[in-house]
Amino acid sequence: MLLKVIVCFLAGLGAGLGTGFAGMSAAAVISPMLITFLGLPAYEAVGIALASDVLASAASAWTYGKNKNLDIRNGLVMMAAVLLFTMVGSWIASFVPNTTMGSFSVFMTMLLGIKFIVKPVMTTKESMAAVSPKKRVVQSIVSGSVIGSICGFVGAGGGMMMLLLLTSVLGYELKTAVGTSVFIMTFTALTGAVSHFAFGGAPDLWCLGLCVAFTLLWARIAALFANKASPKTLNRVVGVVLTTLGAVILAVKLFS
Repeated sequence: MLLKVIVCFLAGLGAGLGTGFAGMSAAAVISPMLITFLGLPAYEAVGIALASDVLASAASAWTYGKNKNLDIRNGLVMMAAVLLFTMVGSWIASFVPNTTMGSFSVFMTMLLGIKFIVKPVMTTKESMAAVSPKKRVVQSIVSGSVIGSICGFVGAGGGMMMLLLLTSVLGYELKTAVGTSVFIMTFTALTGAVSHFAFGGAPDLWCLGLCVAFTLLWARIAALFANKASPKTLNRVVGVVLTTLGAVILAVKLFS
């Protein structure tokens, strides 16, 4: 039992920091930890990770929204596209034998972390407001379609893909990008968690409760800090968190 608490605490710590600071999916951290150190079946581990994502992302989104760092309108448009094209990507992947791209999100996490350290996002809300609403909607649909297709085909990388496209393609200011990302992740994670438990049955309730609680705690702390930090500081923190998490997850995968 002690091992279970320690593993869930460390998994929740990494997942919570990744979610609160960068809108990262908890599944990228929690799943490999539960599979490697507690021997949980992969399907059950992913379900627990997605369930942990729901409250952590919702709490983070509320914090970002309270600080006016959330674009709900375009977030809903992107979310609809993500959900639709995730199903399309999953359908296409079903015809491709032995497609295993689990390391995709790990390397993407590390590279994105390095990017924020080397080339920080210093976009302002004023420059964001200069983009026409019509153009923003079109960008949200196209970006959501790309993210959904990749997530459905690869099975991972949603949070990181959203953060990358929101900052690099749509030109979002970093805090608004993270806030919008966790807002979308709340609903995508809820959909995934319900599906996993509906098809796979009830998970290990101790692991579920511990992971949800620890992820929520650290996501809340990270989101509070992120919304008070200066853009320069936040870029550095996000970069360090993503690079570190990417390296740790890669090490866990190699260990397994």
